[in-house]
Amino acid sequence: MMASGKRASRAKVASRIADKGYCSSKGVHFYDVMLHVVAERRRGQMPPPRRAGLTSGKGHDLTAMRRVLPDIRGGWLYGDKAYCDVPMKKRLADEQNLELRTPVKRTKGQKHLSAVDKLFSTAVSKVRQPIESLFNWLDEKTGIQRASKVRSHRGLLVQAFGRLAAAMLLLALDP
Repeated sequence: MMASGKRASRAKVASRIADKGYCSSKGVHFYDVMLHVVAERRRGQMPPPRRAGLTSGKGHDLTAMRRVLPDIRGGWLYGDKAYCDVPMKKRLADEQNLELRTPVKRTKGQKHLSAVDKLFSTAVSKVRQPIESLFNWLDEKTGIQRASKVRSHRGLLVQAFGRLAAAMLLLALDP
């Protein structure tokens, strides 16, 4: 986040990537970017990032994912509910032998999920939990979410990817 509250409406730094938005759960206006990471699963250890990219904070996660998906083949890819897209799941399975697993999303008008859907969603969330831990650890170790001092597009890239690189060095050196 590069600016929030009153400052968000006047922010212009790195406008090629960053954008203004509103977080309804926190009730705050913001000006930011999102860091997207595809990480490799390792049981009992922090997952190492394999791909990373920045997009507008206002954009949808699927837009960012579509950029990196052509490079990923075979296996399972776990995502949150934002990645629920039936046509994309089918295309990935058919063309790339890649199974996209996401928690089950209720359909319009559906009040409750079935017991099977709840169980599947819980299983997917348990597999995804380490990536959430990676993001929390990354912010704790590097302060990557605090970008209020960024003054240019290049500065934003250096801040985000420099801190990500520093965190990966820490991760690699940690026994």
